[in-house]
Amino acid sequence: MPRQIFQLKVSLAGVRPTVWRRVRVPGGYTLDRLHRVVQHAMGWRDCHLHSFEIDGCQYGEPDPDGDLAFRDELDVRLDEVLGKGGRFRYTYDFGDWWEHDLVVEDSCTADPDERYPSCLEGERACPPENVGGPSGYAVLLAALADPAHPEHEAMRDWVADGFDPDSFDAARATTLLRRFC
Repeated sequence: MPRQIFQLKVSLAGVRPTVWRRVRVPGGYTLDRLHRVVQHAMGWRDCHLHSFEIDGCQYGEPDPDGDLAFRDELDVRLDEVLGKGGRFRYTYDFGDWWEHDLVVEDSCTADPDERYPSCLEGERACPPENVGGPSGYAVLLAALADPAHPEHEAMRDWVADGFDPDSFDAARATTLLRRFC
């Protein structure tokens, strides 16, 4: 039976201009593997908790203390809970609360000459970890764009060298996806 491939658009909610990625993944991926795809495609470093919300159900890593009521993401395949046109949410870092809107744009049979997962395209760099969520990122962008901003120097020193909020490299994201997903 041929493999089913899902084309997903991943958009970071609450950030302007929009940060987004378009990826192709096997429909047989479990949600924990999709978590890794989102992490590497977006540019996150996977150092915080996360969850998926699909049709009102929460999925994530099981909490040994029982404080978080998630269904185990290892037990759920993407193609079991979604199809073409399906929409769902991925939240990363419960402190900064980065919400990602995901849409299954298309579903097709795998091309035998292609490798998956892949990142087809996207726009803008991922915000730095621990910047304070969408509102903190807005402050960072304003400070970086204005040399007269009172926090310009501090913010410039805080971000990684070469951080360019307008930059995104889909080929690099694909390399990371294939290496780690």
